[in-house]
Amino acid sequence: MTYASALAALADPTRRQVFERLQAGPSAVGELASVLPVSRPAVSQHLKVLKDAGLVADRAEGTRRVYYIDPHGLGVLRKWLDQSWTQALAAFEAELGAVDAPGKARTKEPRNEPHDHGRARTQDRPRQRRTRTRL
Repeated sequence: MTYASALAALADPTRRQVFERLQAGPSAVGELASVLPVSRPAVSQHLKVLKDAGLVADRAEGTRRVYYIDPHGLGVLRKWLDQSWTQALAAFEAELGAVDAPGKARTKEPRNEPHDHGRARTQDRPRQRRTRTRL
């Protein structure tokens, strides 16, 4: 089982719904079919694809099969996601390093002084008197 097969299995919206229903806990095919907009045979087919992808497993309980999320299958998917995040964060860190490099120095404002947005400070300019115009 690979992360690609897990992603392919979850690409189908109905299959994703089946998988999401199993997040609440183990269920039999009939229980899943009663809350989904597809037939019982269709749910069985979706479960087979999820099982082949390693995302779900089943166990016998009397005459019925109960399906549940397989943590080992999720581990493969999680490992792939973790690697993707590690690579994305490394690229982000490299980009920040490039911005801070001497050729592309960033200008920083002093921390304790408010930004004047291009206006002179009040102590730097003469005080002006306002006059009212009456109509």
